[in-house]
Amino acid sequence: MELLHLRYFVAVAQELNFSTAARKLHMAASPLSRRIKDLEGELGHRLFDRDTHKVRLTAAGTALLPIARGVLEQVDSIQWRLDETARPQRTTLLLGVPSGIHPDLRMRMDTLAERVGDRFEIKRWPGGTDRLVDAVCDGRLALTLARLPVGGDPALEQLPVMSERLGAVVPRDRFPGRESVALAELADLAYAGSPTAVTNAYFRGLDRRLSDLGLKKRIELSSVTFDGVSEIVASGLAFSISMLDSRSPVQNYRLDNVTVLPFSDFHPTLETGLFWRKDRADGGDLEEVVAAAREVFADRLLA
Repeated sequence: MELLHLRYFVAVAQELNFSTAARKLHMAASPLSRRIKDLEGELGHRLFDRDTHKVRLTAAGTALLPIARGVLEQVDSIQWRLDETARPQRTTLLLGVPSGIHPDLRMRMDTLAERVGDRFEIKRWPGGTDRLVDAVCDGRLALTLARLPVGGDPALEQLPVMSERLGAVVPRDRFPGRESVALAELADLAYAGSPTAVTNAYFRGLDRRLSDLGLKKRIELSSVTFDGVSEIVASGLAFSISMLDSRSPVQNYRLDNVTVLPFSDFHPTLETGLFWRKDRADGGDLEEVVAAAREVFADRLLA
């Protein structure tokens, strides 16, 4: 098995579309499809179910995806890890950062980096919450910010750092001049989950709560970004849920016919925590950094 096969597999798994994945890989769809078939033959498992309309991961493909991503992340980090050996005067630590982090949290990350800068160089590592927390558990990351809730691993310790109010992302022309919206007013719109919904326990739970409250319609998007969700909302087909604070980076993806309104009868809140391994903080290599982090993030932010 070659690394390229894993890169091809991850690209198709992310896009669930061979043509789109091929364009991103700067190759044609036909040879990409052959490489995937070669990988399936070598592994002895079908990784994708394909028909003329959709591409889906099989159970084997779903199991392989986090493994392949982990292998590629390790390989891609070889160069900078080797480069860091030329700077032994400071230890490099990786701090995980999920998407859409509020600017106030970024300022506190900067403060932490300055506070420990004499001995440690903190670099940020992006990713989804589940993968970032796993990377802290196995030692690839020193600390991570993560969207709560997170599975209760007894090896981890967490510090709540921010609470953000969420609102309804709706077509502006459907709710002109409004200051809030009720759940019942969204009943004829489908719910389009955020780009992090699949890998974020909070948004998976939020989807179930909306269903329990009577909002059953869904738009399933196999590959989506924040701007993609805005396009669906702006067209009047759906609503979504996102941060209310205008300074949140996800607000940058709003289109002219999209607005974010607070709910009048529903009050969802997204919590963010800082995680680290207890054994690395209690007398371990992160003791100094965690002590500084406890001070920097002592007062939970509200937005």
